[in-house]
Amino acid sequence: MPQHKVIIRDQDILGGTPVFAGTRVPVQTLLDYLEGGQSLQEFLDDFPTVERDQAISVLEQLKQILLTQPL
Repeated sequence: MPQHKVIIRDQDILGGTPVFAGTRVPVQTLLDYLEGGQSLQEFLDDFPTVERDQAISVLEQLKQILLTQPL
């Protein structure tokens, strides 16, 4: 089963800022929402172009990085 990219970087989209694929929503925005105490659902409500599966996939990828990288 081919994996679809969830995060893309393209110089033509927000100067290469990592965004959710198919959107212009920076991944950093999700992290800012969560850091600010807002829920995933609030983020999804405010950015309807991002699908729940995309957001969950990004969080899972970040979790894997944190758990596998030496501190």
